[in-house]
Amino acid sequence: MKPYILDLHIHSRFSRGCSKYLTLDSVAAWCEKKGIDIVATGDFTHPGWFTELKQQLVETEPGLYSLTNKTSKTRFICSTEISCIYKKNDATRRIHVLIVAPNLIIVEKINTKLNEIGNIKSDGRPILGLDVKELLKICLEIDERCLMIPAHIWTPWFSLFGSKSGFDHLEDCFEEMTPYIYAIETGLSSDPKMNWGLKQLNNLAILSHSDAHSVENLAREADVFALEQPSYDAIYEIIKTRDPKQFLYTIEFYPEEGKYHFDGHRDCNIRFTPEESHKHKNICPKCGRSLTIGVLNRVNALSDQPENSKGRIPFKYVVPLAQIIAESLQKNVHTKAVDQIYEQLTKHTPEFQLLLHMPFAELRTIAEDRIVEGIKRMREGNLIIHPGFDGVYGEVKIFSKEEISREKQGVLF
Repeated sequence: MKPYILDLHIHSRFSRGCSKYLTLDSVAAWCEKKGIDIVATGDFTHPGWFTELKQQLVETEPGLYSLTNKTSKTRFICSTEISCIYKKNDATRRIHVLIVAPNLIIVEKINTKLNEIGNIKSDGRPILGLDVKELLKICLEIDERCLMIPAHIWTPWFSLFGSKSGFDHLEDCFEEMTPYIYAIETGLSSDPKMNWGLKQLNNLAILSHSDAHSVENLAREADVFALEQPSYDAIYEIIKTRDPKQFLYTIEFYPEEGKYHFDGHRDCNIRFTPEESHKHKNICPKCGRSLTIGVLNRVNALSDQPENSKGRIPFKYVVPLAQIIAESLQKNVHTKAVDQIYEQLTKHTPEFQLLLHMPFAELRTIAEDRIVEGIKRMREGNLIIHPGFDGVYGEVKIFSKEEISREKQGVLF
């Protein structure tokens, strides 16, 4: 069996707030740079994007697609995100879910049905006034191999367990359809360990994906599966059974870097731990408004067992290579200098190989010492972290201000 890296949650340029460069060609090219083997199509409900999927992709393995007449090794799997906003138990629910489908033929049937229910034309991530359990029924009636995966389940505003509009229990949301939920997605602001504290998630696969709105953000998180022969059905079975011989590990963003990890109020620059929020009765001390309760607080509230790693699928943290390069150069991540080094390093070796597996001796033959040191600290978890809150991304720093000051004086390590 061979390990395959999967990112099952991305978007296209047809989703609001997403890069115009999210084309199939660009996604495939960046997947090769990153080291992703199988990537979501994203946004398959959008008519314009679905037309491109049919025109530009060809089925190469059962349920997996590649670019037509191209040499790219990247495989695409049919996946989309849907936003369901509806009333349930006297509250407005805003739940985002992923739908993963066996092939484009099934996708077309799903799209035809959803087009009868709501507007799927104006946004790549459509908003439907439909209970998520009813959406699941629709998909399973079309093909029982469809998967529904609750997306970024802890995000305050749009998720299964979100503090603003979610539920406390999986069964409250999906009711009689709960047995057909086989997995959840952690989201950037939580990691698998944080989810291990909930008994109700014990029998579900804990998956992690990028939710990329640009090609550069592909594979911020990913799943690693061992496959004999890649196919939709093989991926489906790993997610359903959670076989540790095939579900090897997930690749994780540091959850503190997510934009809803801590509690807070962005307008007043208030960032609180759950304990501080409790002390202030979840009220902003500057303006008196309610704090946005973040992921860590919400996880603590719903946890009902120790976060025991026994029998769990392992995970590995990463800091994006471009971020490591930028810190090493003391430049913005979007500068030309960072881009040039990134392109040079990933020309022959994918980013994940550089970050997770390449020996340091080999790294030193292709990268500056500061970049190698940055990768070393990332692998060791030797980082400086300032958690995100209320929509503000957190910061993960590799080098301290004191080290940077010494560097300017000519001594770093």
